Amino acid sequence: MSTQNPFSLAGKTALVAGASRGIGLAIGRETARAGARTILASRSLTALAGAARLLRAEGFQAEAIELDVANRESREKAAEALPPLDILINVAGINQRKKFANYTPAEYQRIMDTNLNGIFELTQLVGRGMVERGLGGKIVNIGSLMSVAGLPFVTVYAISKAGIAGLTRSLAAEWGRYNIQVNCIAPGFIVTDLNREMWQLPQMQAWLKGVQAMPRTGTPEEIAAVAVFLASPASNYVTGQVIQVDGGYTTTAVWPYEVPE
Repeated sequence: MSTQNPFSLAGKTALVAGASRGIGLAIGRETARAGARTILASRSLTALAGAARLLRAEGFQAEAIELDVANRESREKAAEALPPLDILINVAGINQRKKFANYTPAEYQRIMDTNLNGIFELTQLVGRGMVERGLGGKIVNIGSLMSVAGLPFVTVYAISKAGIAGLTRSLAAEWGRYNIQVNCIAPGFIVTDLNREMWQLPQMQAWLKGVQAMPRTGTPEEIAAVAVFLASPASNYVTGQVIQVDGGYTTTAVWPYEVPE
C-alpha cells in the first residue's frame, strides 16, 4: 500500500492566473501550502509580491509574475518567462451586472477577453508545453454557477463562463491521452471584496436561506480546497468535470413545510 499523500503537490510547479485577491489568492496560498512551487500571476504585481513574500516566510515556495490575461502581449511575455508547469489554474475573471439590452460592444469584449478568450490562449501556451514534455498535467478552470445555470443581469459573464465549461469538457477529451486532466470548479455564492456589499443586504441573505440546502455564502478557502484536490494525484481519474461548489444551490431546494415532531 502506497504511503504517499495523494493530496500533496510536492515536486510540482503551479501557475495561478488571477491570484491577486479573493478565490485566486486563496488558491495560490493553498497550492503553495500543499507543497507546489507556486507562481502567482495577475496585473497587480505589487500585491502579488507581498503575498508571495508572506508564503516564503512560512517556508513555502512562491513567486510572482505580472500577467494581464486579457492582453496577448502580456500572455506571451509571461509564458516565455515561466518554468515548465505541471499545474495551470485559470482564475482570472471580471463581471459587470447590467440589463442585457444595455451592454455596449466594448463591455462585451472586455468581459469576453478576460474570462474566455485570454484563458483559451493562455491554456494553449501552457498546455502545449505539457503535451510536448509528455509528463501529464492538471488544468483547473474556475467557472461559475453561470457555467450550469442562469441568473439575470449577468448575461455576458454567463456566456463566458458557459464557454469555460465547454472548453473544459472538450479539452479533457482531447488531452486525456497525454495524461492531462482538465476540470472546472463552478463556485456558488462566494463572498469576496467584489461582492461583499451586495451580500450584506438583508433581502439577499433571506433569499439565500430559501433557495439552497446550506443557508449561507461560501468562502474562497472552500473553493481553494477543491482546487488543490483537482491539482493533486488524488484526482488522477477525474477529468472533464464541472464541479459545483455551491452549498447545494444547483441541486437542492428548500420550502417552508415542516414535518411535525
